[in-house]
Amino acid sequence: MKEHSPLLTLALVAIVAFLFFQIRRDAARPLPGQPAAAETSSTRFEQESETPPEEPETRSSPAASGKPVAEGTAVYRRVSPSVVSVSNLALVRRGWLFDTQVYEVPQGSGSGFVWDKKGRIVTNYHVVHKASSLTVTFPDGTQYDAKPVGVAPDYDLAVLQVDAPASKLVPVSVADIRDIEVGVRVYAIGNPFGLDTTLSSGIVSALGRTITSMTERKINNVIQTDTAINPGNSGGPLLLADGRLAGVTTAILSPSGAYAGIGFAVPVSTVSRVVPQLIEKGRVTRAALGLRLVPDHVTARSGVNGIAVYSVNERSRAGRAGLQGLSLNRMGYVIFGDIITAVDGKPVSTVEELQSVLDPHSPGDKVKLTIQRGKERRTVELVLSEE
Repeated sequence: MKEHSPLLTLALVAIVAFLFFQIRRDAARPLPGQPAAAETSSTRFEQESETPPEEPETRSSPAASGKPVAEGTAVYRRVSPSVVSVSNLALVRRGWLFDTQVYEVPQGSGSGFVWDKKGRIVTNYHVVHKASSLTVTFPDGTQYDAKPVGVAPDYDLAVLQVDAPASKLVPVSVADIRDIEVGVRVYAIGNPFGLDTTLSSGIVSALGRTITSMTERKINNVIQTDTAINPGNSGGPLLLADGRLAGVTTAILSPSGAYAGIGFAVPVSTVSRVVPQLIEKGRVTRAALGLRLVPDHVTARSGVNGIAVYSVNERSRAGRAGLQGLSLNRMGYVIFGDIITAVDGKPVSTVEELQSVLDPHSPGDKVKLTIQRGKERRTVELVLSEE
């Protein structure tokens, strides 16, 4: 047999090796339309080792993470320490006719808030009405006996006094009535159904509403809101978005007695005027004209447009200003004297409207009355007296 030369053998080996690697490369190449082959585990490891691992997510408070705090959360944190629960206890006699045992039982509860650092608490009058004793509970559960400082039933407001340390007394800041407009976001904090320190939110739905107090007197310029207000919220603060006091929640309009979308609050303008008087004198001094007025239904039945003066004390300021009331003619018929048609240029046609205009005034203030007497119209300046 003829032997092959070493060069020929080396060439054959090289050709076989070349063909072997060519076949493997062609097998690894993707066909048209197919995705590229996955990376090898060694390649993935090298890529992962080059990229540092991500830090695991951690939960933190908005303040710690730098995220903005929600508006409602900010209001709650700022004002909730100022809101208290007010419990009303009443004395009752149970048993037979000659049973002399008297019991003190819960009569109701509501809300209130810290007015100043001297321990004054503002709430509704109807929350403390007929109470034999009162207890104020702060958000941390501490309780203090409370004593009435003054009440204003006509405005459904009351001020209580508690002997609490200064560290617990965080007064609520008072807003300007001009900052309160329809559509403004408001918040209420109170104790509905005994659930303490509850926050609810809504908007100012309307301004200038009128509601009736327990004394049947009208409370004017009341704020209407759709903020959820339920039994137990009464006396708590209605707040603007910056935490300032907009009013004191006082009533709801509901066929069931629970929240139905319409609530009312005594406006901050009234609160700011009434509360200092209750602290100073224990009562509210209302301004009056010093006149006896004809009831509205009598005036309307007589076809008179305005508020008729019934009588005037000649020694009073109104008498000295020349105002006249009713009189009789020779035939015994009633003759109307002065008819008030406007106060400071604001038209009035009922006694209620007149009281609404006078309400923001104090005794000693001067007002200009537009008077109609027969066909004569004139303006009289009158100094208001104390009611």
